[in-house]
Amino acid sequence: MEKTVYIWGGPDRFANYRRWVKAAGARAVFGIAAEGQARLWDALLLPGGGDLEPWRYGQGNTASRNLEPERDEAEFRLVQAFTAAKKPVLGICRGLQTINVFFGGTLAQDIPGHEALENADRLHGVRTAPSPLRPLCGAGAEVNSAHHQAADRLGSGLRAVQWAEDGVVEALCHRHLPVWAVQWHPERLGDRAMGRRLLGAFLELGR
Repeated sequence: MEKTVYIWGGPDRFANYRRWVKAAGARAVFGIAAEGQARLWDALLLPGGGDLEPWRYGQGNTASRNLEPERDEAEFRLVQAFTAAKKPVLGICRGLQTINVFFGGTLAQDIPGHEALENADRLHGVRTAPSPLRPLCGAGAEVNSAHHQAADRLGSGLRAVQWAEDGVVEALCHRHLPVWAVQWHPERLGDRAMGRRLLGAFLELGR
């Protein structure tokens, strides 16, 4: 049976995620509703985007931009519902930050060396600890980067499993729930097998 992956928002904004999900043999479902979605679909995907409101992790706004308060509220409710149903949740870039804050973590509001360069993703190396992600990414790999914020204090139940060369957290896994998150953009890795392996393994978490 075809897996369904819910994404809050519209298909035009997140067309690259729709193509990525389709290439993995699943179907992306889009909408702006939060209530009731966990019982309808197999998994939740939190894509990239603007920054979270800093009050959500107990800080004033020192460097956050492109805030999306309506989306923050909806995605927090979705994470609550999907995790309560023990259904898989995958965060990409902003999605990793959403997951970390949802579980009580904080963010570094501005970090150097990770933003896109002239509208193109920056590339850098990462190291991956023994974890569900290591068979997918290897002990060392090159990933793409287009963000200026990052996880700082980790949320309850989360563990960092991948780091950039400067120590920035590049991937998280929940210790008990089927929740994964990466700070990079597998949907923009083109034909690189690592992005396909990540989504395929994530979709298997719900079986």
